[in-house]
Amino acid sequence: MARHRGRRGRDPPGGPVMTSPDLTAEILRNALCVAAEEAGIVVVRSAYSAFIVEGADAAAAILDARGRLVAHSLSTALIQCASLRGALPFLLDAHPPETMEPGDVFVLNDVYQGGIHANDLLVFRPVLVDGAPAYFTGTLIHVADLSGISAGGMASDATDVFLEGLQLPPVRIATAEGLADDLVRVLAANSRTPERLVGDLRALIAGANVAARRLEEIIEAHTPEGLARGIADYLAHTERRMRDGLADIPAGTRRASYTLDDGHTVRVAVTSDGAGALTVDFDGTDEQVPLPVNSGFSQTIGGVLYAVRCFVDPALPMNEGCFTPVDVRLPRGTLVHCTPPFPGGGRFGTVAAAEEAVLAAIAPDGAAASGILQAFSISGVRTPWLHMAFDLGGTGARPDGDGVDATGALFGGGRNIIPQVEPVEARLPLRIEEISLIPDSGGAGRHRGGLGTRTVLRVLDDARVDTRGERLRRPPPGASGGSPGRAGSYLRERADGRTEPLGTKATRQPLAAGEALIVETSGGGGHGPSGRRAPEALARDRADGRIT
Repeated sequence: MARHRGRRGRDPPGGPVMTSPDLTAEILRNALCVAAEEAGIVVVRSAYSAFIVEGADAAAAILDARGRLVAHSLSTALIQCASLRGALPFLLDAHPPETMEPGDVFVLNDVYQGGIHANDLLVFRPVLVDGAPAYFTGTLIHVADLSGISAGGMASDATDVFLEGLQLPPVRIATAEGLADDLVRVLAANSRTPERLVGDLRALIAGANVAARRLEEIIEAHTPEGLARGIADYLAHTERRMRDGLADIPAGTRRASYTLDDGHTVRVAVTSDGAGALTVDFDGTDEQVPLPVNSGFSQTIGGVLYAVRCFVDPALPMNEGCFTPVDVRLPRGTLVHCTPPFPGGGRFGTVAAAEEAVLAAIAPDGAAASGILQAFSISGVRTPWLHMAFDLGGTGARPDGDGVDATGALFGGGRNIIPQVEPVEARLPLRIEEISLIPDSGGAGRHRGGLGTRTVLRVLDDARVDTRGERLRRPPPGASGGSPGRAGSYLRERADGRTEPLGTKATRQPLAAGEALIVETSGGGGHGPSGRRAPEALARDRADGRIT
């Protein structure tokens, strides 16, 4: 069993934990966040892929040479933070700090070394102080295509990691002299859309370079010692606030589980010491399987932190201080910590299951389960075009309120990273004819689950479709007597209007010009017996068209 622990049992660098950061530390925190934000903006504005440009789906962060997360951009999802901090130690093992030179840039995507999956490229640039790396800037995006059995990496029938795409251990992609052209040519030769891939890679490097320059300016203005002291102060402050929030969780061990559509189960035991530390142990989780439902360790840690943060102040900054009090134990070779050569690209269902299990263990009478991300890709047959996207289900109802429509309890980002209709139609031979809420899709209860959505995408050129959905065969269950949400689906609409189901994990299904892909997402589970729903709430639901 591998353990991914916070750093506990000693004062953080710079002195004991403080009750609040001083003014200088707060100024530095904001300066570093702005540097990461600028890097993220550079990536989005420089990228070639429509999903990145129009959805602003890019991550940027600053870490120290100990692998601690220092700051990140607003668009950086928690699982991306977990990946960047999880991958940096492997980079340092492969390329010792003393071998790094100014201007070096590294790239990797290996799911077993902190990566997410083949199409998510992580780029790191060291920032040297007195000739040695003291900090790293990191950027991360999902590139359009990097080999694999299906376009866009949506390999729902992959039985090993090699079918998911080209695997990259930590390698040097650039130096002060420029790009490593031979490696770039290898990457381009393994992409169905080489121009977009290389453009996205250049964008990632540009973002990391911009953040590095800003960080060097901060070091010059505040001195290396001043910056290190300020970082230590505000990481310690975040840790103290995190522990204060977690101290409200009653002491003891509570267990819960969540079962995936294919019958595999994630099991967890959450132990609180009553003083602000948690142990989250996934012992007993089912073994990994030769299907893309497994999760790499960094992604499971991201899901755990997503769930745990639901019980602390939502205004708490996301940095290493949030990770430190949480000891996540992940048995190797299981659904939550895959090992070679098992695939890890379809991690969303398993990570969401881990999230639901943690939530249920900490708050057994808490929120019902949610509809989650339903991913899909549509790729051209005659010409190389690709549309990768997803839509979201409804969130589960809470003890004190209804679930939210079309949002999903998604640790990877929300509706704000779904591209708008007009840019997609302008770039690709697609027409998006409908995006609507599905009446009656939220689970009934005293509080109603959030509604799922229906999206209709008609292709104007022959295409292939890949799908990857979860909570479709086993819809999100209700809580405390509430009903489950309505299960979502993928459908093919023929030119004559007939519809037929596609598999929840279908691959390379033909879609002729004039036909449409219909994506219906699951509604969230209800909370409490439906007979106790207030009459005025039922009347409002009918008036709004949420129930029929």
